[in-house]
Amino acid sequence: MQVGQKVVCIDDHFPKPLAKYYLNLPVKDKVYTIRAVYLGRGVMHSAPGESDGQIGLLLDEIVNGPDPRNKYQQELGFNSERFVPLRTMDTSEDEEDELVEVRAAPKPEPLKALPLPSSK
Repeated sequence: MQVGQKVVCIDDHFPKPLAKYYLNLPVKDKVYTIRAVYLGRGVMHSAPGESDGQIGLLLDEIVNGPDPRNKYQQELGFNSERFVPLRTMDTSEDEEDELVEVRAAPKPEPLKALPLPSSK
């Protein structure tokens, strides 16, 4: 995920103890624009045994106060796993050609003349 990319929220369930720190929360199925990407708390303060950290996102459409556990007063953001990239219809020439090929029906063969029944 990168700054300027459109994403869709797929998880808007926040535990109540966590949600109380936020002024604004994302809504499932709503589209947002990434304002910043950063190392989340899971990376900076990982628990023992936690193998992977989190990538945090700040969104253009949502602004929150500072994270109370961040000494640099970084704004509260959201785990990138709550979002997926917005899929848009790409109309590049390569894909257009592919669509035409998929939609093209085979050319019909010309009708053949059938012999007429003989009269006896």
